Amino acid sequence: MKLKSQRDFWSGLMFVLIGLAFAWASTAYDFGSSAQPGPGMLPFALGLLLALLGGLVLFKSLAIESERGEPVSEIAWRPVLLVPVAICVFGYGMPRLGLLCTVPVVTVLGMLAAGETRWRWAVLAALTATVVAWAVLIQGLHLALPVWPTVVR
Repeated sequence: MKLKSQRDFWSGLMFVLIGLAFAWASTAYDFGSSAQPGPGMLPFALGLLLALLGGLVLFKSLAIESERGEPVSEIAWRPVLLVPVAICVFGYGMPRLGLLCTVPVVTVLGMLAAGETRWRWAVLAALTATVVAWAVLIQGLHLALPVWPTVVR
């Protein structure tokens, strides 16, 4: 068996494994019925869909020739590390720092993960994301999210 695209093979395999893991983990929740779906139905369906799409990418890597075999390049460690950090900062900071302090920090972290980011664009994106998040979540949807920093014990 010859891989026609290493990149597609490994990404397809990763999608299949993650999709099956999510589908398997969702079986611990109640599925409900088709009329009243339970909390396990959506993650199960999305996990299977992800596994199916990964299977298609995996098949493509074995069946369709690509230019020079598309070898796997080096791992981009900056986004691999900064994106989970940004997610953790959002989860930890939202109840403590509020929306108006957490969203700009998370936006800047996300832009730093991309690599070549200019600070002017990062600040503009952070301000834009903060205003849009406030307008949609607080003003539009009336969600009970903390807007300003609060003291949590």
